[in-house]
This record gives sequence, C-alpha cells and structure tokens, in this order.
Amino acid sequence: MKRIHQLSAALLIACTIFAAPSMAHDYQQGDLHIEHPWSRPTPPGTPMGVGYLVITNSSGEDITLTAAQSPRAGRVSIHETSMHEGLMRMQPLKDGLTIPAGKTVELKPQSYHLMLEQLTQPLVEGESIPLRLDFDGAEAMDVELKVEPLDGAKPMDHSTMDHSTMDHSNMKH
Repeated sequence: MKRIHQLSAALLIACTIFAAPSMAHDYQQGDLHIEHPWSRPTPPGTPMGVGYLVITNSSGEDITLTAAQSPRAGRVSIHETSMHEGLMRMQPLKDGLTIPAGKTVELKPQSYHLMLEQLTQPLVEGESIPLRLDFDGAEAMDVELKVEPLDGAKPMDHSTMDHSTMDHSNMKH
C-alpha cells in the first residue's frame, strides 16, 4: 500500500511538472516576457477582433513590437485608441510599439491593442488563437490569445455600436 501511495505521489508530481507549461498563459524568451495574451469573442459576421497582452522588457535596450500575424486573420495591426476633442480615435502605429528598457507596456481596451482584421471565422469563447509577435531588438515569439469575455460581460455586438463618434480616418485597409 505504501508503494502505491509513493507511485501516486510521483505520478502527480510528474503530471504537474509536465502539464504546467501547456497550461501556462505567460511566455518568456530572453529578456522579453508576455503575460496573459487574450481576446474576446466576436459575433458571427464581424470581420475584426482584438488582441490584448502585457509585454515586459527586462533588457537594457528598447524593444519595438513591429508586427503580428495569425492564421485566423488576414492581417494583424498594432493600434492605439485615444480621446481627441471628445472623440474616441483609433489609429495604427506606423512605427510599431516601443517597450522601453526595463519597462512594461500593457495592450488593453481603450489603449494600445492588436486589431485582428479579416477574420477567417468568429472568435469563440474558450478557444486559443495562435499569434506570432515580431520585434525589433528581440526574437519573434509565438503565443496564443485565449478568447475570454470582457469582465465577465456578454460579447460586444459591434453591429449596434454608434460608429459615428469614432474617427477611423487614419486607418488603411
């Protein structure tokens, strides 16, 4: 009986050690740490989704997120949302997003974010979306966006949004 408990404990420890990397939602590569990459569900017929994550650069040099790709999107671009004269404005970052040496930058709602354009199919809660991040100053990283509800709320229905208050004039499609 003692031998069975020892084997069970050893198996439990082995499963924990080997399962942890596959369950991890953080990614580390050299001095670059990506934390909690996520997206939210999209309604059927919505051609765009979003990507959020936290990037920490623990190196002594600035690193720039220059591009991203996903097999689930025809194009992925890096955007910034800001308020300008009472209007919410979203525009692509032409030169990428700089993560200063020793700093953390968060891509989050109403701030920096990734736009997943020309989605091949809707993003469904619970799935993982492959995403490759390209950097200047660091090697590219492959991560997965976990599709989660925003603050536990129902998915946003973009078809009912008032787009007249958003300025998309700087966007190129």
